[in-house]
Amino acid sequence: MSYSVGQVAGFAGVTVRTLHHYDEIGLLSPSARSRAGHRRYDDADLGRLQQILFYRELGFPLDEVAALLDDPGVDPQEHLRRQHGLLSARIARLQAMAAAVEHAMEAGKMGITLTPEERFEVFGDQDPEQYADEVQRRWGDTDAYRESQRRAASYTKEDWLRIKAEGEENTAAFVALIEAGTAPDSEAAMDLAEEHRQQIGRNFYACDHAFHTCLGEMYVADQRFTESLDGIKPGLAGYLRDAILANAARHT
Repeated sequence: MSYSVGQVAGFAGVTVRTLHHYDEIGLLSPSARSRAGHRRYDDADLGRLQQILFYRELGFPLDEVAALLDDPGVDPQEHLRRQHGLLSARIARLQAMAAAVEHAMEAGKMGITLTPEERFEVFGDQDPEQYADEVQRRWGDTDAYRESQRRAASYTKEDWLRIKAEGEENTAAFVALIEAGTAPDSEAAMDLAEEHRQQIGRNFYACDHAFHTCLGEMYVADQRFTESLDGIKPGLAGYLRDAILANAARHT
């Protein structure tokens, strides 16, 4: 069978003008002409057009497409293998771009308004939005969540670096107590637990002792928190929880 230029344009989703141009530059010349001189394309022409459109979609200029397709040393299967590899690489890039956009969307939901460079400086390779959807599902209708969102939206890079430094200092102090063999219900440990609670209150949301106790229990009940804390110092999750409970009891 043969097809008119209009039919081929419809099949391929290109314009008639594009097909005329491909013919004029010798990239895709139809195999036949009608008696009236109109272009007629056969199945082989359609196959070549498909190859052209593959490479064009991947950003190859027309002269490079012509060189690739007219290379006598390359068979059709080699073209397919090359295109498969190029498309796979493009898909990977697009997936990475989509992930970056999703993270930006999550950052907007969390109120974190930092540039990518600032986010890396503050959080390193940690993703602050990793559990954003879960947090919203569990606590999205609470005053604490709304207050945390409101505050986070106003924080600059310097604010986040300050908050990070405060948290790291508190954690390091807990680690020092563990290494010194200090009990979690000691005055020193309870004082650190109280500072931990106040940091949350200063930086994110009102955190009374009852709420703080719930957080402490979550540190040992949720494996993700436990692994994160114990990755800093084995036993830190349980020690922090016990210090929080002791501090709450002291203030009750």
